[in-house]
Amino acid sequence: MDALSEMFDAAQQGLFEAVFAPVMFHTGLAGQLEAGYTAAGWLLVGLLQLAVLVAVIGPLQRWRPVEPVTDRATVRTDILYTLVHRLGLFRVALFLTVSPGLDALLGWLSVAGLTTFQLDGLWPGVTDLPWVSLLLYLLVFDLVDYGIHRGQHHFEWWWRLHSLHHAQRQMTMWSDNRNHLLDDLLRDTLLVLVARLVGVAPAQFIAIVAITQLSESFQHANLRLWWGAWGERCWISPRFHRLHHSIGIGHESGPPVAAGKAVLGGHNFGVLLPWWDMLFGTANFELRYDPTGVRDQIEPGPDGRVRDYGQGFWSQQWRGVLRLLGRA
Repeated sequence: MDALSEMFDAAQQGLFEAVFAPVMFHTGLAGQLEAGYTAAGWLLVGLLQLAVLVAVIGPLQRWRPVEPVTDRATVRTDILYTLVHRLGLFRVALFLTVSPGLDALLGWLSVAGLTTFQLDGLWPGVTDLPWVSLLLYLLVFDLVDYGIHRGQHHFEWWWRLHSLHHAQRQMTMWSDNRNHLLDDLLRDTLLVLVARLVGVAPAQFIAIVAITQLSESFQHANLRLWWGAWGERCWISPRFHRLHHSIGIGHESGPPVAAGKAVLGGHNFGVLLPWWDMLFGTANFELRYDPTGVRDQIEPGPDGRVRDYGQGFWSQQWRGVLRLLGRA
């Protein structure tokens, strides 16, 4: 792990010195060099993730696809979402808009006597070992992600944003980042807040996010693959997560009511591990591959119309705002 860390640090330092530092000095942002160094890390991780997507997961999709890709336009839109997130553009926006407020909040809590909790200090000599602390933080953040995901499907207002992610009927490895920006802003703000509260180091947080994102891209792949009866209960597979996206199964807790309006709820909310779904009774291990999407895309809703989630990036974002306001 030390060797990998040293290799990554060297690459991050080289990228920062060659690209970020000159640009920041030229644009008068020399006072934000530390943030620029972190941004270089996010960009490097994103480039590595894109390489894995193209070189590994892409061929797997072509090897055993669940369905033929017939709507390439919607896949191209998903690729745009992926580039915005994996190349750090959304992270930069988050840093500029949210981080100052979080810093102020944590500063106020510190003055009030409430300090952050160093999770890796629970068992000195054990939990502070690099691999142990990374696994511990992965476990904690996966539980937090499960809770956030349940909230996205439980609260009507949140589902109006999150439903954009489920409206993809041509799911591929690019579909993970297909989210409304407000949905991402809320989720990432909560994760950053938790990271500050439990004392995870910036480098570890980047590693946690990178592992999670890459696994999620694999889970969304158009890939007919599962791990077997025991493996499915150890790590989430494309089959397990595809059922979460299945029409009428994954994000509904009962039959449609009120002229096609679904009861929010569903199955398979886990992000990395299926353990939380097993613990809270939301796991579904059926070996099936159903069409993906949202029911009101194919059946009329209470207003008698089939819902349009938009075709391109900005259309989807705008229609998400209209749904949030109850106008679409």
